[in-house]
Amino acid sequence: MTSATPPPPTTPEQALDIVRDRYAEPKLPDGTPAELRVEEFDIGYLVYAVFPPVTDAAGRPQPAPPGGSKIVVSKETGETVTVPNYPTEAAIALYRRQRQ
Repeated sequence: MTSATPPPPTTPEQALDIVRDRYAEPKLPDGTPAELRVEEFDIGYLVYAVFPPVTDAAGRPQPAPPGGSKIVVSKETGETVTVPNYPTEAAIALYRRQRQ
């Protein structure tokens, strides 16, 4: 009998494959896929979508819309967990606190 659980990731590319397999692909307003980035840290990989900055009609930057999340893939188990769309270091710190 084979296991349906893939092995834990050992590279950022493997973590990205796990996320793509388990979650819907984020889209830009024009329908094209958003770029996904991976930040490796000691106990996992933080995966998140990158969206272009929002500007008003005069071209002035506007705050990003609220909401969204980032995904952490555990290096130990391959488990995925969503964390709020905090800045990278804050999202990683939150994940570490949740794992203690």
